[in-house]
Amino acid sequence: MCGQELIDSDRARARLAREAVAFAFDVSAEEISAPTRRSSRVAFARQVAMYLAHVAFELNLARVGQAFGRDRSTASHACQIVEDRRDDPQFDAWLDGLEDCLRTAPDPRADRMALP
Repeated sequence: MCGQELIDSDRARARLAREAVAFAFDVSAEEISAPTRRSSRVAFARQVAMYLAHVAFELNLARVGQAFGRDRSTASHACQIVEDRRDDPQFDAWLDGLEDCLRTAPDPRADRMALP
C-alpha cells in the first residue's frame, strides 16, 4: 500500500471511529472533528474516538494524530485519559462494546461484493 492509500485508509478508519463515538455520545461528528477543543463532553468523545482508532484498528499514535488532524502527543494523551477511565467497570464494558463493533466492521480496502 502506498503512502496516500495508507493515509486514506487511516482517515476512513478514523471517520468510522468518530461516527460510532458521535452516535454513542449523542454529539455530532462535526463537533468531534472541530479544530478547537469544544465542550468537555465533545473533547472526551474525541479522545475516545482517537483511543478506539489506536486500539481497534491498531494505528500507531502518529497515524491516529494525523487522521484526526492532531499530533502524536495529543493522540497519546487521549489514549492515557481513556485508559485511566477503564478502571470503571461500567465504562470499560461500554468501551468494549464500541471496540468490538469497530473491530468487526468490514475493511474499507477489501474487495466489495457486487451489489444487485
